[in-house]
Amino acid sequence: IRKNILTSLGFSPTDDLPWTSENVESIFKSSIVGFVVDNSGSIVENKLPQDIDTNVDLNLYPIYKRVSNNVTQGYSIPISGKGLWGTMFGYFSIESDGATAKGITFYAHKETPGLGGEVDKAWFQNNFIGKKFINEKGDLIGIKVVKGKADPSSDYEVDGISGATITSKGLESFLVEDLKKYESFLKNIRKG
Repeated sequence: IRKNILTSLGFSPTDDLPWTSENVESIFKSSIVGFVVDNSGSIVENKLPQDIDTNVDLNLYPIYKRVSNNVTQGYSIPISGKGLWGTMFGYFSIESDGATAKGITFYAHKETPGLGGEVDKAWFQNNFIGKKFINEKGDLIGIKVVKGKADPSSDYEVDGISGATITSKGLESFLVEDLKKYESFLKNIRKG
């Protein structure tokens, strides 16, 4: 999970720093700050992501913030929802502007290899980087996974996966639903 959070926030292993358990832990500890927000977008004091009890804390949401030299370089939120064959689990990262995708990763799914299973491939995930999920009016619209190739001039579309319409539509749908949980927090960021 930590590797996925780091990947969604723009980190990647290198020859000098491969992703061993120790290196991942070190990077995470030095660059990631976990916190919790509520429905109003307020940070919940004295509560960390690992403290959330999903059976009790229904209106509390974990966020992981990438920080370098006291400057926020993005936020990562957990995402999950139904694909074709089951629930997909991953992380969606947001630039510090609160409106632009920084990255997306998946760490568990039951999608068909070569079809919906492409959600965990770099070619698909890289399509999301730099896409907007907030329109010009400031409304949350999500990111559309189009059948075939996305319009290169569109800020709100990514290329779909051939033969994986249900997986693509599921992702499109649950991404918006998960972003809604964080919208109050993200609005505060967009307001500055």
